[in-house]
Amino acid sequence: MAGRYFDDWTVGDRLEHEIRRTVTETDNLLFSTMTHNPQPLHIDAEAAKASEFGQILVNGTFTFALMVGLSVGDTTLGTLVANLGYDQLVMPKPVFIGDTMRAGTEVVELKESKSRPNAGIVTFRHELINQRGEVVCRCLRSALVKRRKG
Repeated sequence: MAGRYFDDWTVGDRLEHEIRRTVTETDNLLFSTMTHNPQPLHIDAEAAKASEFGQILVNGTFTFALMVGLSVGDTTLGTLVANLGYDQLVMPKPVFIGDTMRAGTEVVELKESKSRPNAGIVTFRHELINQRGEVVCRCLRSALVKRRKG
């Protein structure tokens, strides 16, 4: 199991996730169509060319989901009870087809669970960074995570 238990975290822990991912046209098109998002900036090359970006803009919800997905293996894989929420989601730079993404995580808060003595709440700050070193997405994720048995 790759994820960490609540007891294994300390505020200030930082992780650079090893898995990187290059975003493809197929990723963007499938995600946009599967989520019924008809935004021309995501699916219409001609409309996107005429925009200020001059090319297809990757669907922001895909960008967000990729950021969280890249973090799961090192943070909550096998230890997660439930994600409780996401906060302060920002996308300061656009993502384009062919961009290669990497993610980093910092633990910003730990709280005991009042209702579940076998778990605690970890608040992670996730960042998604492109091949140019630019932060393209950032958020806080609150996760209810199992405690070690003991």
